[in-house]
Amino acid sequence: MGKLPSTALDAAEPPEGGSASLSAVQATRIGTAGWGIPREAAAAFPGEGSVLERYGRVFDAVEINTTFKRVHRRETFQRWASSVDADFQFAVKVPRAITHQARLVGVEAPMGAFLEAVGALGRKLGPLLIQLPPSLVFDAAVFADFCTRLRARGDYAVACEPRHASWFEPQVDGWLAERRIARVAADPAPHPRAGAPGGWRGLTYYRLHGSPRVYYSAYQAQTLAVLKERVAADGAKAVWCIFDNTASGAAAGNALALRAAFRR
Repeated sequence: MGKLPSTALDAAEPPEGGSASLSAVQATRIGTAGWGIPREAAAAFPGEGSVLERYGRVFDAVEINTTFKRVHRRETFQRWASSVDADFQFAVKVPRAITHQARLVGVEAPMGAFLEAVGALGRKLGPLLIQLPPSLVFDAAVFADFCTRLRARGDYAVACEPRHASWFEPQVDGWLAERRIARVAADPAPHPRAGAPGGWRGLTYYRLHGSPRVYYSAYQAQTLAVLKERVAADGAKAVWCIFDNTASGAAAGNALALRAAFRR
């Protein structure tokens, strides 16, 4: 058997037609999961202020994933919003109490509390990230009820990262698109179709977890070059590219390298 590609991105061919500058990709945002600055990348984030203030001078997006396990007060989100410029946006991960423990059923109260708190971000609130447990099978009735209740509270941008194979059927992509739910393009991909964006195509959300060692491995230059071409050719109104390989500090360096590639 031949050697498999190390990541889903390595397996993809760059789209035809060449690349584009970051400014030409109207709403492309590059950032990391959390705004930690590893020692190796500290020189790229100069100046005074908090870590978030320094991070926000370089990047215009971040994914808050501490919300997955912890409850943050509304005042905390207000403080974070005041630490960054007006064009900065926060993607926020939906709590596991909703996605993993309740499995999207009967979550009116925790969802209301969560949305009330993140609402303090105001115009700086980007997509809500719904990561689902690998065992959660697609159930149209359950997810439709969840989406209806969510939409009743506001017109949120939503990116969903399912991991069960049942979510990657073409008819499910159409179902998600009708409800304006973007399916995350994940790497490594838990399913052959999971490495490409799906669902609603008004939003593309790449989550790059690191490969071959999830959360640790840095992406090499060849893989980032493929990613750049894919992002540049993406027709979505908004494209998010979040590096989640933070455990080794690789995320900041990869995000800086991708940003620099567009600027060149």
